[in-house]
Amino acid sequence: MPKLKFGAFLAPHHPIGENPTLQLQSDLEFVSLLDRLGYDEFWCGEHHSTGWEVIASPELFLAAAAERTSRIRLGTGVISLPYHHPFMVAQRIVQLDHQSRGRFMFGSGPGALPSDAHTIGVDPMLLRDRQDEAMTVIRRLLNGEERFSYKCDWFEVNDAKLQLLPVQDSLEFTVASMVSPSGMTLAGKHAAGVLSIGSMSTAGIQSLPLQWSFAEESASKHNQIVNRENWRLVLSWHIAETRQLAREEAREGLMRHNNEYTVGTLAAGQGTLFRTPDEAVDATAFSDTSTSVIGTPDDLVKRIRELFELTGGFGTVIGFVHDWANSRATTQKSWDLVARYVIPEVNGMLEGYRESNRYVIENRDTWNRAGMAIQTKIMENKRAAAALSEGGEGELALSPHALAGTTSTDTND
Repeated sequence: MPKLKFGAFLAPHHPIGENPTLQLQSDLEFVSLLDRLGYDEFWCGEHHSTGWEVIASPELFLAAAAERTSRIRLGTGVISLPYHHPFMVAQRIVQLDHQSRGRFMFGSGPGALPSDAHTIGVDPMLLRDRQDEAMTVIRRLLNGEERFSYKCDWFEVNDAKLQLLPVQDSLEFTVASMVSPSGMTLAGKHAAGVLSIGSMSTAGIQSLPLQWSFAEESASKHNQIVNRENWRLVLSWHIAETRQLAREEAREGLMRHNNEYTVGTLAAGQGTLFRTPDEAVDATAFSDTSTSVIGTPDDLVKRIRELFELTGGFGTVIGFVHDWANSRATTQKSWDLVARYVIPEVNGMLEGYRESNRYVIENRDTWNRAGMAIQTKIMENKRAAAALSEGGEGELALSPHALAGTTSTDTND
């Protein structure tokens, strides 16, 4: 399996109750943590309702994150294009790429929440077509085309050209994909990467084996090329040293997330309400249709390898950031464990260590002969031989400090 990148996606999903100002600061501190731990990417979304998803401008958030980080790449996951004039989106993209010194990734979507579209008076049936239309214009602007005009039923540009282009020669486009083929088809048309958010659902997992084929078919139709390295799978996890500890840490928050947000808010009460925290954990991570991992680093490694086999390959594992854990510190520890144990295991970073360890163990006879040669040399030294008879032969022979004190000239005594 090729090396995978790892990142995080912050919608965010925060239970109502905490000071919003402090929560935003906590989210920015989390990005800094990911940067220090060596994660490759961070994405955040755009939402305007529900009370749980509180970042209204991913561009503003990422500008602050850029000042707190040095290496992690920063992406909009996503900008809801039907809500914005494409020229203004392109302008903000360019500014962010410069402020982050070329670390920006442009992710777009049609808008995830019907309540957002309703508030600003956009017909939900028009959202996907408008995303497509906006992407076409934004691509032309970022490519530095000569001035052009474009007019449609919801925006127009006249003699449009950007006065400043991005730092990156080829700034990455990415689209969000749920379960239907539409996201993948759009990615193929625009030669874009994919952020598969649908992989967190049972239906999404079941659709994964066919998903990339939709992107490839669309790319072929539009004379484009898509690359599996730009396919990102979003997964939910909570990791601890043992499965039991992971269960205890995640159970209450997971139940609250499902009952109050997934069912209570998004589905207006329609769906499965968990009666106990243990039932929530069992259904989410330990049933035949589970899509999340609540357990140890080894459990997550196994899951990632299974999904790689199921899909035929992808480029990046994206962890969905949530508040299942019983404390902020526990959430941070989960991501720390993934960085320390999951990433190196998945990417084969420990194979050299393991081979060296096996080599030393399997060639014990060689090292024993070397030890005997050293001990023979010591016995040629009168003072060393006397010390051996007084302090114990094995003790001196194995002592690096004693060996360091014996030089070649001592053998002449």
